[in-house]
Amino acid sequence: MSVPFSPRRRALALGAAAVVLGVGACSRAHVFHGVDITGVPYASGFDLTDFNGRRRSLADFAGKAVVVYFGYTQCPDVCPQALQVMNSALDLLGDKARDVQFLFVTVDPQRDTPAILKAYVTGFNPSFLALTGTPAQIDRTARDFKVYFKKAPGATPGSYTVDHTAAFFLFDPKGRVRVYEPEGIKPRELADDLRALIDGH
Repeated sequence: MSVPFSPRRRALALGAAAVVLGVGACSRAHVFHGVDITGVPYASGFDLTDFNGRRRSLADFAGKAVVVYFGYTQCPDVCPQALQVMNSALDLLGDKARDVQFLFVTVDPQRDTPAILKAYVTGFNPSFLALTGTPAQIDRTARDFKVYFKKAPGATPGSYTVDHTAAFFLFDPKGRVRVYEPEGIKPRELADDLRALIDGH
């Protein structure tokens, strides 16, 4: 014969159920807006120089979510749009923006001098950093990230453009590549994925 719950036992049971449901909700995995590339054997890091002449690696930004983007300062439209998306995503993150570092890797080291890179990226956001290196270093880094780039001849030798992969690579605060955000990602989607990485997902 079943024994009906007393009001006190019923309250305790409901409370326990609420705790279980709450724990389940908190532990639910985040579904990334970009492509989850956790564990891939590429995009392992870099060894380049920033626009202040300081040698940089992924380890320099331990504890932060890192966003890596390959582009160049004379890019007519795609790169400026991408940097604006990144800036807007940081605005949406509010105080958590301090836990993100954006890195712009030039695919045009011949024309993108450190001074030009600094003026360009900090014009979008003063926290942005740009990285450069020798052509061989840039080639090696792009290959490691599986990023394509190739010069497209212009009207004159110095007026070439560079076709390149347009995407954000997101690293979590432990330095692991986690998400590939393709061209067209919206600021709110990018901010949402970054927030998840910052929060440990």
